[in-house]
Amino acid sequence: MIGWTDAHCHLQDNFLSTTDSSNDGDLDTTLTRAFEAGVDRVVVVGTDFTSSTDALKITSTSSPVEMYATVGLHPHDAKEDLGPVVALARAGHAKLVGIGECGLDYFYEHSPRTQQRQAFSAQIGLAHELDLALVIHARDAFDDLLDILNSEGVPPRTVIHCFTGEPADAENCLSVGCDISISGIVTFKNAESLREAARFVPLDRLHVETDSPFLAPVPYRGKTNEPSFVSVVGDYVAQLRNEDVEVLKSATAANSARLFKLPDRIF
Repeated sequence: MIGWTDAHCHLQDNFLSTTDSSNDGDLDTTLTRAFEAGVDRVVVVGTDFTSSTDALKITSTSSPVEMYATVGLHPHDAKEDLGPVVALARAGHAKLVGIGECGLDYFYEHSPRTQQRQAFSAQIGLAHELDLALVIHARDAFDDLLDILNSEGVPPRTVIHCFTGEPADAENCLSVGCDISISGIVTFKNAESLREAARFVPLDRLHVETDSPFLAPVPYRGKTNEPSFVSVVGDYVAQLRNEDVEVLKSATAANSARLFKLPDRIF
């Protein structure tokens, strides 16, 4: 049977946490728990040169869970030099499937907006150049985000990860060709507008993710998130949309396989 795909997680050493007793911070056991929870594919996402290098490196880990990776410069780090990330992407890697996460974050603004926009535009161009998926981080910045996407051209395979916008934001992103990925935030008490958006997204444009180690879904909120919890997110989204869980699992797995050009499964 097709398993869950965690379309976005961070499993590099600098992300794995031992802040609570439910997570030992060990990659092998984290992947074992994921497989036991029905997860058979994960996409490990880079946010700067170091984490991108590490994401590629850990894809060689022996595990029943298939691992793929992206390289990118997060908007928080947009003030840093993008050059090493570009060189890493252009060097190629068998498990490299995407550029990002990149985008705009006007909530925290850890990097100036001008530099965020420049880094985002450059990474859109890199996704076009290398024919890789584009993984977007967007927070409180959908107007500028769409302006840049329209200006640079939306790569054919683009996803808004950890979507947190309103239904209208989802409609706008879908209309320019982006897919939508839903995280555990959808289970949070104050996330009704996100739940409305999750109901709105067509099944063939929908993904599920953990964004681990962040944003663990209810009933694990406050604990360290991990890929095994993507089944919790998926179950919740299926109930929310009044869809069969197996149908949603298969659809989201197929969507992520399309988005990242993952190889056919061998059973």
